Amino acid sequence: MAHISRLPSGNWRALVRRKGHKSKSQTFTLKRDALQWAMAIESQAEHIAAYGKQPVPEGYTVAKLVDTYIERTPPGQKTKTATLQMLRNSLGNILLAKLGASHLRDFIIQRMKTAGGVTIAGDLSILGSVLRFARDALLLDVPENLALDARRQLAGFKLNTRSTERDREPTQSELDRLYAHWDNNPRQIIPMTTICRFAIATAMRQDEICSILIEDISGYPQKPTVIIRDRKDPRKKIGNNQRVPLLPDAWCIVAPIMESRTEGRLFPFNSASVSTAFTRACLALDIEDLHFHDLRHYATGKLFRMGLDIPTVSVLTGHKDWKMLKRYTHTTAEDVFAKLTTNDTQARV
Repeated sequence: MAHISRLPSGNWRALVRRKGHKSKSQTFTLKRDALQWAMAIESQAEHIAAYGKQPVPEGYTVAKLVDTYIERTPPGQKTKTATLQMLRNSLGNILLAKLGASHLRDFIIQRMKTAGGVTIAGDLSILGSVLRFARDALLLDVPENLALDARRQLAGFKLNTRSTERDREPTQSELDRLYAHWDNNPRQIIPMTTICRFAIATAMRQDEICSILIEDISGYPQKPTVIIRDRKDPRKKIGNNQRVPLLPDAWCIVAPIMESRTEGRLFPFNSASVSTAFTRACLALDIEDLHFHDLRHYATGKLFRMGLDIPTVSVLTGHKDWKMLKRYTHTTAEDVFAKLTTNDTQARV
């Protein structure tokens, strides 16, 4: 129930009391403003009582919701951060209370000009997380399944939302050509050959390689290990630090660097710049469809070909289950026979 009273100062005080809820009050210069505020608060309380959520404030845009989501939730991976910014740019001017299926249909049509089905499905998944945040954390009455429904309709746009497992690996010839390209270029600042050899020796991701701190390397020279901080994990975004061994090939690369420096990043270069240098080299050498991440694929398969088992390889790569790790393996019939021959020879000895 609302109560409007005039204060000695001449201002008007609006007080709203509702059973089971904390009373709210506000002071205004004009009585009509106090009445409007009180009516809005009572309407909001009635809405919450009826639906369990409060109505979206007047003028509240999708951009405001995305900003609030970013402020109140832990930072995600670079891809998610970029997607949130894209959603803000694409849908930000729309009033959240008016956001509907037609807006998402238009969003999909526009997004199809630059992205495929897998990417658009990911965009809608992140938008769904933002809308759930609005309902669960902000208690706003928004259609949380709006993005999920739009995602289900992607098939109607003839979009494939299932990613194709990539099995591209560099050949030794391609690696030799890349190394020669970088080593013979006096203007090459980033030691791409060293970084690529390290990637193959460790099966680490590009971002992980560029963020390693020398201070996190220990146990050398007998059993050197390194801590990979905030390692990518679908369930634990922050604080997923893992200590992994540096195998002999990796240690041969690390040791000379540590002789000259005792702190800071092992490879003090921007991850995006490393990616750009790799892509440019592939274009210059006409090496088709090869990405830096394919080195991780190649390195993981190499670990299996060395005879390491799944638990051992997962320590190095950081994979938590076999299904994800399996896509990096390409054991052939020849590999099986080679391992049997090796085991047979060892047994005879």
